[in-house]
Amino acid sequence: MSLNLYESLKKSAEKFPNHNAITFKNKNIKYSVLLSQVECVASKLIHDGVKKGDRVALILGNCPEFVTAYYGILRAGGVVIPINPIFTKDEILFILSNSEAKAVIADSTMDSIIDTLKVEIKQIEIMYYVESNKAELSWWKLLDTKSNGNEYPLITEDDLAVILYTSGTTGKPKGAMLSHRNLVSNARSIVELVEFNKNDRILAVLPMFHVFCLSICINAPIICGANIVIVPRFSPSEVMNTIFNEQVTLFAGVPTMYNFLLQLKEYSAEYFTSIRACFSGGASLPIELLQRFEEKYKTIVIEGFGLSETAPVTAFNPLKGERKFGSVGVNIPGVLNKVVDKNGFEVPRGEIGELIVKGPNVMIGYLGMPEETAKVIKNDWFYTGDLAKMDNDGYIYIVDRIKDMIIVGGYNVYPREVEEVIYQHPAIVEVAVIGIPDKDYGQIVKAFVVSEEESITMDDILHFCKDKLAKYKLPKQIEFMNKLPKNSTGKIVKRALNVEQMEV
Repeated sequence: MSLNLYESLKKSAEKFPNHNAITFKNKNIKYSVLLSQVECVASKLIHDGVKKGDRVALILGNCPEFVTAYYGILRAGGVVIPINPIFTKDEILFILSNSEAKAVIADSTMDSIIDTLKVEIKQIEIMYYVESNKAELSWWKLLDTKSNGNEYPLITEDDLAVILYTSGTTGKPKGAMLSHRNLVSNARSIVELVEFNKNDRILAVLPMFHVFCLSICINAPIICGANIVIVPRFSPSEVMNTIFNEQVTLFAGVPTMYNFLLQLKEYSAEYFTSIRACFSGGASLPIELLQRFEEKYKTIVIEGFGLSETAPVTAFNPLKGERKFGSVGVNIPGVLNKVVDKNGFEVPRGEIGELIVKGPNVMIGYLGMPEETAKVIKNDWFYTGDLAKMDNDGYIYIVDRIKDMIIVGGYNVYPREVEEVIYQHPAIVEVAVIGIPDKDYGQIVKAFVVSEEESITMDDILHFCKDKLAKYKLPKQIEFMNKLPKNSTGKIVKRALNVEQMEV
């Protein structure tokens, strides 16, 4: 069975030619039309000089053109470099340079930035812009080109398909190289887990340049002929109205999205009657938030775990069978998770160690960084950098990132444990916990909170927590904020909170 993303689309188009592949702003694109457009894009790219292995940057928001360009680049034998369109000029410059991108397909609002960067990056030869007034560079030029007997390269499952740049918590972002095997195997596992079928309609509101959306909201539904309902950007009310009006059956989001949807006063479970399951990933979903969301909207939220380097999913709670609150689930088909000590030996069930992963979804490595690759891939196991524990049934519980662990006077404090307790306070909307330097204890716990009640005080929160947390785990500082800093996927960015590590 071929592990090739383009072949997956071709098979679905042959099987379900008249089925809607994409729905966007009340317009539908059928599978047969999508395949035809993909062939046109591939043909034009090949005609313009894109050869197998050439890197093509894709700098688009959520739109049908993203899906068409993504598969068109792959059909031409190119390697897709998805880039966040709201990145700064310097951030885009780094990725284009590091990836040695030969071509760029971008939103028309990016043209001035790309034109400037082209002077600095000599290898960029081809540019196309969606909704551009420049006729010679317009996206429509890509769609107007018919196949003129181009010889399409042979794509194998081992060939590089996508390079995803990690968020770079320290230093410059690293390019995780994902093969066709990595992405197709993961998408097929998702199809099996979710029981995806051609009648499903999944909402794509997660950023398409992010691996969570690429795998769950694009690759997986296309494998089985399902319908991708695209929302350009996250707006809580627009998401609710689209789910209701389009009768969406599956929703994927990050914890922040669930939090915003929960805060909506004017919406009820009526809007979720078509939804058969919701999926959460990208960060740990607080148990209190999960339970309140399920209670309000009368639905189920399936939590899983993944990383850019694993294409991305490694574990998921079963859709049918036991879900365990606080757990990210069990091994997905074909993938193994293990919790190990610092020497790489598996720890007893229930003990905390580093989560490592093995399977066909593990990346080839980091682009141009063999030493960094060797640090995280050892004997085919990928070392995630996440602290976790596994129970006797094989359910995985993410404790925290290794680098986020706080050490107070020699005691380990896991920020997530403190956050889970503070989230239980009825007035708390969001919370993030970090460690800050302290001359006596090495580090102390600091909490940043967003509250619905202006009158709430630090003493109120400490009084609420004191019977639930050991004394050394209690926050020594609490800062009230209007909102917490987040990245483009809605994940809380703790490093932005920890810029000033002042000694207390």
